[in-house]
Amino acid sequence: MQQTLTQPRSTLVASNAKYLVAGVLFGVVAIKSEIISWYRIQEMFRFQSFHMYGVILSAVVVAAISIWLLKRVGARSLDGDPIALPEKERSYPQYILGGTTFGLGWAATGACPGPILALIGSGIWGFVAVLISAVIGTWVYGLVRAKLPH
Repeated sequence: MQQTLTQPRSTLVASNAKYLVAGVLFGVVAIKSEIISWYRIQEMFRFQSFHMYGVILSAVVVAAISIWLLKRVGARSLDGDPIALPEKERSYPQYILGGTTFGLGWAATGACPGPILALIGSGIWGFVAVLISAVIGTWVYGLVRAKLPH
């Protein structure tokens, strides 16, 4: 079931509350486990600590098992819709370029896009500049998207 902007605002808020709760819980876990710590991320890029590599490896293993289970049991969404897992195209240059760009941004800012709001919420106000830059980068991507190989 897809939400439309013509529905009453209270219905939209209520139907999306579960995502807000999940996001807040993820933010708390991210802060407490130090996976959004600028110092932890810099340790990773300098090969000084296994902490972040362990978290990333754990996430990959959990994701692989989760996708296998979703396919195996024919899982459905909370709304009862079938979960469609898209097949990925095997075009490596775009993944290499995208991954390199993402990694350079991650190394330069000390944060991947996911926890930027959690970092701002935890009082690290310098990440407001990172958020603004991410929004501008997304806008620029929208402008040049048609010219990029997809």
